[in-house]
Amino acid sequence: MSTSTTAKSPANDGGRTQPGRRNPFARLADLPRPVKILLMVALAVLLYALPLLDPPYLSPSESDFGGVLFNVAAYVLVALGLNVVLGYAGLLDLGYVGFYAIGAYTVGILGSLHGKIPFLVLLPLAALLATVSGILLGAPTLRVRGDYLAIVTLGFGEIIRLILLNSTNFTGGAPGISSIPKPPSHEFFGIPHLVWQGATASVDLGTKTSVLTFGILDYIPYYWLALTVIILILFADKALQNSRVGRAWEATREDEDAAELMGVPTFRFKLLAFAIGAFVGGLSGALFATRQGFINPDTFTAQLSILFVAAVVVGGAGNRWGVIIGAVVVSYLPELFRPFADYRVLIFGVLLIVLANFRSQGLIPPRRSVRAKKVDERLEQLEEGASRA
Repeated sequence: MSTSTTAKSPANDGGRTQPGRRNPFARLADLPRPVKILLMVALAVLLYALPLLDPPYLSPSESDFGGVLFNVAAYVLVALGLNVVLGYAGLLDLGYVGFYAIGAYTVGILGSLHGKIPFLVLLPLAALLATVSGILLGAPTLRVRGDYLAIVTLGFGEIIRLILLNSTNFTGGAPGISSIPKPPSHEFFGIPHLVWQGATASVDLGTKTSVLTFGILDYIPYYWLALTVIILILFADKALQNSRVGRAWEATREDEDAAELMGVPTFRFKLLAFAIGAFVGGLSGALFATRQGFINPDTFTAQLSILFVAAVVVGGAGNRWGVIIGAVVVSYLPELFRPFADYRVLIFGVLLIVLANFRSQGLIPPRRSVRAKKVDERLEQLEEGASRA
C-alpha cells in the first residue's frame, strides 16, 4: 500500500501565513516574555538618550532636536488618546483639538492669567476638566453615528476655538496667555551631549542637560517628562484593551446593533471612550502649554485636529504601536523636510497618497484586521470557485 504526501500551498493552508513571510511585529509578539521585557527596556533607554546622542541625519539641521522630540512626543500622546476613541470604539472625532485646547488653557488661565496654582496641581486638573468636557459633549452627541458624529465633533472643536478667541476678559482673547508656569525644577547632575564630526562622535563636556531643570533654552527635560507620561499611558492602554471594557469597545466598533442585542450597553462604553480620550488629550495640551510658555487661539485650529486623525489613520487605527509610528511620521517628517520648505507639504501629501493606495489599513494595522481581511479574501476565493463549478 503506497502513501502520498501533498504539499500545502498558500492558497489551501487555511489562511495561515508561511513562517518565512511573517510580519516582523508578529515575530516580536511571539518572543518569550523576558526577551520582550528586555527589548522594551532597551528601547526606553534609547528613547531617553536620543536627544543627548543627537544622531546625524536624524536630527533636523535647522531645528532644536530636543524641541522636535517634544513635539513628536506630544503628537504621540494625543494619538494614543484619540486611538481609544477612533481605533477602539470606532467613533470618528474630528474635534479632538478642543480637548487639547481645554488642557492647555486650564494651565494658562489658572496658572498665569487668573491664578497661581502650582504645576503639580494644574496638570491633573487640566486632564480632569478635559474629561468633564468630554462627558458633557458625549452625553448628548453619542446618540448619533458616523458622519453626523464627525460633524458634531468638528463643530465642538471650532466652538472651543471661537470661545477662546472672543472671551477676552477670561481667556485673554487673540493675544493669548504668556508666562505659563513650568514644572518645578531641581538642580541635579548634568548629562553631557555628543558632538558629531561626520561619522565620529565625541563627548561635549561644555554642553550638559540637567535632569530636572525646566528652563527656556533646553527642551530635553520637557521631552523626558512627556516620554514618561507616554510610558504610563501605554501601560494603562494595554490593561484597558485586554479588559472587559476593551472587548465591549471592539464589539461596539464592529457592529453596534449586534452588540446591543448581546447585552452590551454601547452608549455607556462609548461615553467612557470619549472621557478617556478627552483625559489624554487634556493632559497632552497641558504639557504643550507648559513647554511653549505662550498659547493663543490660533494654535488650536481644525487643521491640527485633522493632523491628529491622520496620525491615527496613517499608523493603523486600533494598534497602539501603529498610531505611535503614525504620530512620529506626521510630526517628524515636516521637520525633517524643513530645508525643502517650499516642497515639504507636497512631499508629505505624496507619501500619504502612496500609503492610502498600498497600505489602506495603515502602516501597522491591528492583527484582528489583518486576519479578518484574509478570511474575507478566502471566502471570496471559495465563492468564486463554487460559482465556476
